Amino acid sequence: MHSYFMNSSPAQRVVAASLWRRCRRDGASQQSLTVYGAARLSLLSLCVVALAAGCDGAVGPDVVALRGSTMGTSYSVQLAEAPASLDKDALQRRIDLLLAEVNGLMSTYQPDSELSRFNANPSTDWVPVSAELARLVAEAQTIGTASGDAFDVTVGPLVNLWGFGPEVKADELPSQAAIDAALVRTGHAKLQARLDPPALRKQQPDLYLDLSAIAKGYGVDRVAELLAEAGIANALVEIGGELYGHGHNGRGEPWRIAVEKPDPLARRVFRVVPLLDRGMATSGDYRNFFELDGRRYSHTIDPTTGRPVTHALASVTVLGESTARADAWATALLVLGPERGFALAQGLGLAALLIERDGDALLARSTDAFDTVVGEGS
Repeated sequence: MHSYFMNSSPAQRVVAASLWRRCRRDGASQQSLTVYGAARLSLLSLCVVALAAGCDGAVGPDVVALRGSTMGTSYSVQLAEAPASLDKDALQRRIDLLLAEVNGLMSTYQPDSELSRFNANPSTDWVPVSAELARLVAEAQTIGTASGDAFDVTVGPLVNLWGFGPEVKADELPSQAAIDAALVRTGHAKLQARLDPPALRKQQPDLYLDLSAIAKGYGVDRVAELLAEAGIANALVEIGGELYGHGHNGRGEPWRIAVEKPDPLARRVFRVVPLLDRGMATSGDYRNFFELDGRRYSHTIDPTTGRPVTHALASVTVLGESTARADAWATALLVLGPERGFALAQGLGLAALLIERDGDALLARSTDAFDTVVGEGS
């Protein structure tokens, strides 16, 4: 068994044993299944570690594994049938350098990042930025419009207001006046992106951009591109739970990823998904929430109301050729809820799996595109 499992804590090994029994029931071999959690934000890394401790079996004798830290979370890269001439240390340095460059463009935690400098700039004129940042913001704006404003990279003030940002959580709910004031500072329609020459423009000085709901997927795509350029044909890239699978795993099969059951009290596999030349992102509301006076408040904020969503949709998984777009759409569909989210995903041809609470039961619906993609990888 892989050393990652052997070095895990007793609690993780109990979780691992339970997960592995479920994996076996689902017909997945230990050497063909990798499990990642669905929860986002501050608890995502813990979720990924706990799950990976149980089914990190894709790392076998024919698989090279690289791991590190980035974007406030962790990353992992698994290479199957890597070239004999591969310099593992040199490749790791290239990956670390690439991710440092992405952070230098899009981090809100680095005060000198390009995005942080734009946020701090009170100008409402066009501000020149890198082509890379302009393209990603333009992509986010396109998804924001297509989702009916459910995806909004300016929602940060509302996230912070409800206690889900970096600030200390409040012990009481925000007033409607405070919500209204934060709404004035948000709205992706107040932001413009220009590709030639690349520039961004905000309509009010205090508009604040946060690309965390798309940047990790973008980082995955960039690393996958680097590996392809290096001649590596079989790889699984993961950053903070967002993934891209290219080629096959160590057994010559598509990479197999487990979608976690949306249960805040346990870590269980809900469904196994083959990942063949696709990106995958999952958003869930079941790890990051708080309860006050007997009511539960999700970290998923509806940008149009300024309040946490109240519907029964617990988890959304999206597959796509671009992990960045899958990342953003998973967030957007989770905001929209089970009915509007499914209808939009089906209408746009998105490959999406939606898991909804129905009392103590869970109901899953997948779009036609999802069924087609999963069928092709089986």
